[in-house]
Amino acid sequence: MSSRPAPAPRNRRAKLAVVRRTERVTPHMIRVVLSCADFTDNGMTDRYVKLLFPKPGVEYPDPLDMGVVREEFPAEQWPTMRTYTVRSWDEAAQELAIDFVHHGDEGIAGPWAASAQPGDKLWFNGPGGAYAPDAEAGWHLLVGDESAVPAIGSAIEALPAGAKAKVFLEVEDESEEQKFGGFGEVDLTWYHRAGAGVERGERLVEAVTSLEFPPGDVHVFVHGEAGFVYKIRRNLFADRGLARDRVSLSGYWRLGKNEDGWQAEKAETARKERESATS
Repeated sequence: MSSRPAPAPRNRRAKLAVVRRTERVTPHMIRVVLSCADFTDNGMTDRYVKLLFPKPGVEYPDPLDMGVVREEFPAEQWPTMRTYTVRSWDEAAQELAIDFVHHGDEGIAGPWAASAQPGDKLWFNGPGGAYAPDAEAGWHLLVGDESAVPAIGSAIEALPAGAKAKVFLEVEDESEEQKFGGFGEVDLTWYHRAGAGVERGERLVEAVTSLEFPPGDVHVFVHGEAGFVYKIRRNLFADRGLARDRVSLSGYWRLGKNEDGWQAEKAETARKERESATS
């Protein structure tokens, strides 16, 4: 009896980007501009990439192939993966810009961005993403905290001339505000956590729930910390009855958890929901 050959490792070859320069957009936001010949733009303004940070002391295949890594390395040696939104892609210059929130030595990606130097390598997979502002919408509603600022900035700058948008953004204080380009008619309100005396995201929830929606078809984007995203979700669907395909919602992260912990929590919640549905 002939034996079937073992399956070849899956090809999950990562794409390589090289740091060209960095800049401080705000005191806590660092923009890293990378040279990348392999990036394929998907046309989404919430396009995201999975950044791969090597574990210290581990030698990986070059080019980095996550199929090979998962087949041949123990899980504790796999690169740490972090999800980040692409702020911009310049096809002519082959430049990929990614914005990182930086709070000192906390986390992995922020400290990497703070110390990045021209010539440093960064491996990634992607892009993914599923949202871009609909040019035919009557108006747009964009809501988020600083984790969503890159995607919302990209969306604002993609609006066609004359497109109307209401934008609510929450950051730590006035120094974290940014300016955006574009040609749309944008009504932008910044909310500051410092000294506000309310929970994170509560003023965003209040802004959306108290907003008198203008007439016309609305296209909505609400991304950021999972707690306030969930509250706004209830208002949009249960109270206002918006169609699901007109709303992009994502709780990027959960207060008090890193990406690994938050993804594990979401997976466990989904498992319990599946079990409850079949019981």
